[in-house]
Amino acid sequence: MTITTLPDARWLHAIAAAAFLSASLPHATLNAQGLESPETVNRIVGSDVKQEEASATAEARNVNTAIDRTRENIGTVRKTSKLDKVEIVLLTDAARSEGGPPPVIESKVKQHQDDIAELRKEIEANALLFNAIESRRVLAQDVLAVEFDDPGKIVIYAAAKPSD
Repeated sequence: MTITTLPDARWLHAIAAAAFLSASLPHATLNAQGLESPETVNRIVGSDVKQEEASATAEARNVNTAIDRTRENIGTVRKTSKLDKVEIVLLTDAARSEGGPPPVIESKVKQHQDDIAELRKEIEANALLFNAIESRRVLAQDVLAVEFDDPGKIVIYAAAKPSD
């Protein structure tokens, strides 16, 4: 007859606990709240999130102006915790699958590439803005510029196509 010692009993409890946790995880994942629902996005972001499609060529002046202001907008992105409206402008003809931004915008992007890289990091670190773009399936690496039009409103220009 074998007598179970105390260390063996602890090992058995640890195995049982691990089995219980691994059996519970799939259910926890199913209960997670996704960003597909507009109500969920509005609750998380706390702002009205709108999306529109535009031609990069038609928006070139606005995008280039916003790119020129990237350095000052980085600080504003960093401090932003509440907005009334987030407008995401998808420059569909500037998406990577379309060859990227037209030369008139691409030259500005190259000129300000370090600032744009920093802006993208700040967007990823900002829960409000990250969840807003994520809700529209836009990657931070596709953001070209942001513009704070009115108090409480941001326009995010992204070289991306809408998600299906």
